[in-house]
Amino acid sequence: MVYSMTAFTQYDIKNTWGNATWEIRSTNCRYLDTYIRLPEQFHCLEPVIHDRIYQKLTRGKIECHLHFNDKIKVNRILTFNKMLAMQLIQAAQWIKIKSNEEGSNIDLLAILAWPGVMNELEQDTDVIREDLLIGFNNALNDLINARKHAGNMIKNMIQQRLVNISTEINKVRQQIPKVLDWQRKRLLLKIEEARIVFDHHRLEQELLALTQKIDITEELDRLEAHIQEMYQILTTKEEPIGRRLDFMMQELNRESNTLGAKSIHISIIKSAIELKVFIEQMREQIQNIE
Repeated sequence: MVYSMTAFTQYDIKNTWGNATWEIRSTNCRYLDTYIRLPEQFHCLEPVIHDRIYQKLTRGKIECHLHFNDKIKVNRILTFNKMLAMQLIQAAQWIKIKSNEEGSNIDLLAILAWPGVMNELEQDTDVIREDLLIGFNNALNDLINARKHAGNMIKNMIQQRLVNISTEINKVRQQIPKVLDWQRKRLLLKIEEARIVFDHHRLEQELLALTQKIDITEELDRLEAHIQEMYQILTTKEEPIGRRLDFMMQELNRESNTLGAKSIHISIIKSAIELKVFIEQMREQIQNIE
């Protein structure tokens, strides 16, 4: 299976406690790097999220961001501790009597500001964390599906380029006899123009040596072998294949360079250039494969 490293997903959660949104962005990277940004009250979830990402993914830069809106925080629901307030008032009155300060008044605002008298209603954070983790799992699965969809598109593109390369290889094979005959006639013409007298046996040896020097059959065979290996990787490998394909691009590029260096006819040179174009197009896309 081919998975792209480039994808984005957004997953919304709505519940009685409020709403939240997970955003996960994935870009290409040689290794697996995670960047997790959470609200302060949910920092304890970071190790869990980190582990779940590493369980599902092997390569890519993963940026994970949680947006959280607490319904109670927004509505500012407060609770009043009447018992504590009454105890504070009684204590203040007792101090007032004992200190003989009958004219002084009790500061009611100070009573309200006393810790524990007025409290902001808190929600069950354990329930919220569980809901957030369920939402994260869904978001991560969505990201994986998005990477899979993008990977299939890259796979189709690569397979089409492999077909194009095979077409160019067949074209070059068909041209080889014509090119060798053209080179033989070209060399004989030059010898004739220079009025050089060669022994027939010696001439045949020189032509054979030249033919071996410009022979590109081995390069074409290796190119076809690499193409078959790439089809094998794309269709049968279960593990991540990005690094394997990157190595195959190096091999294809090496053979196409050798083919271009040995080419002596404009038709084969053009095919060698086409091969390099197709290989470079594949290489650019393979950089995004996990």
